[in-house]
Amino acid sequence: MAFAQSTEPHLHNLIPSVDRYILRLTVAPMLGVFALAASLLLLDKMLRLFDFVAVEGGPVAVVFKMLGALIPEYASLAIPLGLLLGVLLAFRKLATSSELDTMRAVGLSYNRLLRMPYAITLVLVAINVALVFYIQPISRYYYEQMDYELRSGALGASIKVGEFTTLADRMALRIEASEDDGRRLIGIFARVANNKGQVLSISAREGAFLATRDNPDTIILRLSEGTIIQDTTMQKGGGSTPRVLSFSRHDLPIDLPAIEQFRARGDATREYILPELLSIGWSDTSPTQERDASLASFNFRLVEIVMMFLMPLLAVALAIPPKRSTSALGVFVSIVMVVAYHKINQYGEDVAALGRLDPVLALWVPFALFAALIIWMYYRVAYVPGGQAIGALETAFAKLSKRVGKLFRRRTQRAYRPMPQMAAGPAE
Repeated sequence: MAFAQSTEPHLHNLIPSVDRYILRLTVAPMLGVFALAASLLLLDKMLRLFDFVAVEGGPVAVVFKMLGALIPEYASLAIPLGLLLGVLLAFRKLATSSELDTMRAVGLSYNRLLRMPYAITLVLVAINVALVFYIQPISRYYYEQMDYELRSGALGASIKVGEFTTLADRMALRIEASEDDGRRLIGIFARVANNKGQVLSISAREGAFLATRDNPDTIILRLSEGTIIQDTTMQKGGGSTPRVLSFSRHDLPIDLPAIEQFRARGDATREYILPELLSIGWSDTSPTQERDASLASFNFRLVEIVMMFLMPLLAVALAIPPKRSTSALGVFVSIVMVVAYHKINQYGEDVAALGRLDPVLALWVPFALFAALIIWMYYRVAYVPGGQAIGALETAFAKLSKRVGKLFRRRTQRAYRPMPQMAAGPAE
């Protein structure tokens, strides 16, 4: 009893240091995984957006604006994965360096060691709630709006470099090249028909588009160093010889085509924020299809957030390899489990949105099964002496690794086996 009383103050002083140590081990890989996952998702989308903007002829800056609008959507996927791998890598380092055994020996349970990971989880859950229920729907609508404006030409995408473009059915315009993100145009040719029956053929070395304050539906194409050929053959009393004028600067007004206004937010359920989802899903006057889709989207977002509370338990269950082993199989299994569960939720949302299955059954039953599996795995590691959550997989993986290693060594030995040498005997 005296020994227990003498060690208790030392243990009490040790606990804050352990919490700070676990926090440091968790945050560094978590931020790295989050940045890596978000970057990979954005890079994949960025390549497709560059191709799309190039085909539509829009400015390059639109690509980065559209990517910025997709960050909340990708962040809601990367945050749970970053939390899982951050905690997993932290406890795996503690286990492989035998620090975890020391902490357990002084009386620190797994539940106590998970205090800081769960503090991080609460912060990330709050961030993910704001992203999923409020920020992500608005940013998704902003992305769809930019996509529409790019296709319709509201962002200047209707004038393509190297092609003839018809504007207001009275002007044909061709631009040879564009520099400075569209602010400087090189090699301009325009053919304009005015109300007086005159046809003007205009060529200029360079030019630029300028906005007008008086009429937002008209822009000015300011041309530099060019010529104007005025064809008057179609005009009454006009001569047969066209007139040629040279200019150092000429302003050509261009009427912008009428662009249909973009739709209001709410074409898809993923554009609804939380109050709108609940008002549609719980309203008796809403159409059945909209009500099913809203409830499916609400339950999908909610179940993805609630699952984050089980990520630390799954991370600990898969982080601890067998004794005298440095296997990283748990890292691979954790990624497979989280991605597979996310895909199951997406399928459940689609089925529930079509009205074929109740959202509670389609989304919360897989959650209950997955949660039961995680709790069982954590119980095996935390409360069963020598227990392993994926012990059978670890054993099979170890045997497979040994066989592959033996096969590789045999092939290496055959490839580098020395040639036999002939022994020299006495000459006869």
